[in-house]
Amino acid sequence: MEPKNLLIVMSDEHSPKILGCHGHPVVRTPNLDALAATGTRFSAAYTTSPVCVPARAAFAIGKYVHQIGFWDNADAYDGSIPSWHHRLRESGHHVASIGKLHFRGGDDYGFSEEIVPMHVIDGKGDLMGLVREDLPERGASWKIAKWAGPGESAYTFYDREIAARAQIWLREEAAKHARKPWVLFVSFVCPHFPLTAPPEFYYQYPLDSIVPPKQYGPGERPVHPFLRDYAQSFVYDRYFDEEKLRKAIAGYYGLCSFLDDNIGQVLRALDEAGLADSTRVLYTSDHGDNLGNRGLWGKSTMYEETAAVPLIMSGADIPAGRVVATPTSHVDVYPFIMQCVGAQIPADGHPGHSLLDIANGLEPARTVLSEYHGMGSTTGAFMIRNGRYKYVHYVRYAPQLFDLADDPEELHDLAGDAAHARVLDECRALLGQICDPDDVDRRAKARQRDLLEQNGGRAAVIARGDLGFSPPPGVQPVFE
Repeated sequence: MEPKNLLIVMSDEHSPKILGCHGHPVVRTPNLDALAATGTRFSAAYTTSPVCVPARAAFAIGKYVHQIGFWDNADAYDGSIPSWHHRLRESGHHVASIGKLHFRGGDDYGFSEEIVPMHVIDGKGDLMGLVREDLPERGASWKIAKWAGPGESAYTFYDREIAARAQIWLREEAAKHARKPWVLFVSFVCPHFPLTAPPEFYYQYPLDSIVPPKQYGPGERPVHPFLRDYAQSFVYDRYFDEEKLRKAIAGYYGLCSFLDDNIGQVLRALDEAGLADSTRVLYTSDHGDNLGNRGLWGKSTMYEETAAVPLIMSGADIPAGRVVATPTSHVDVYPFIMQCVGAQIPADGHPGHSLLDIANGLEPARTVLSEYHGMGSTTGAFMIRNGRYKYVHYVRYAPQLFDLADDPEELHDLAGDAAHARVLDECRALLGQICDPDDVDRRAKARQRDLLEQNGGRAAVIARGDLGFSPPPGVQPVFE
């Protein structure tokens, strides 16, 4: 692979199912669809954790969450473990970030420059998520339903600025760093809630055409204690009626189209600056969104809507028009980045395989892992892919098992089916080859107890309140 520049675009909370190129029948994402048509799309790509802070820390470091110890939204990346940004800057590459990072803030993260960065609030993040027993109700849960609809939010204004800054950088700054291939990391916040979409995108999705989420009716929802814990802590669905439900879905669809439009502006600037031939492009999201399916909102579960992510790459040497079904992970991005710009991949325990190798037919003898140790849960959750099967292991609860070939919508949990006992045992053994879930759960909770004590204990962090979502730069936080 010839070394070239790399443009990485990341969004926040974009379910891979809400993409035209993934087959969504309604949502318009023409720019991402075009990117996929000229490159490779990975149809079974997964986040390392279905929540922002650990997912972004793992993306930066190129390792799984249990390897790095940034467990939840109150334990943000502090730069103490080298990231690909550090490695490339040390090798003489210019590495710029524009937009959301969601790190601790105030540390050296390895970027040559950070433009309008967004970090966790006060360097502490979501302290209430440190409470892992007797879970508190989240006071800001009403925001998803109430703010769903047409309009602008602090997040849409912030994304417009990110898109503008990226265009300026490509047109005015990129040429200054031509000595070695550069990397530009452009990180948007949409379609993360609030589900307030600019009118020109919101009204593309009339409310009378919105299809209700699957398994939304109270009698249809799956019964599992992990889902119960989450839904009783993040009581989002309490505030929905039929009209608000349709507005929320239309708002999310509109935000996906708004995101796509912003990405299109950046890609056009890349082309008009004469950089398209010398730059590869990678698009992904930190995790997905439940979007009302099964009565759930937000992230934090292991269903495909939340643990799976869009992953598209395009450019020189990348197969065009290819869809790769081999399970992949964000840990596979790290070696691809290094390979893309001609940097050496460090031999220090990175579990990933380059996306380019997988696009060209490599099927690694491994499974991929997503894990969760955060807010709204009392137990560690671990998901792996074993061929057609998805296995979800809970330290305190019964597992889940889905056959994604026959049941891509995950409507039928096979974990209690005696006919699948062998598959269940095989999946449990494969997970054990990656980590000891009991030990990982203990380590995560020990760290969270320490942080809870450092911040005044359970009563103090609950009294601090629930932020709902992190404010962008220049916006004051409001706790509920």
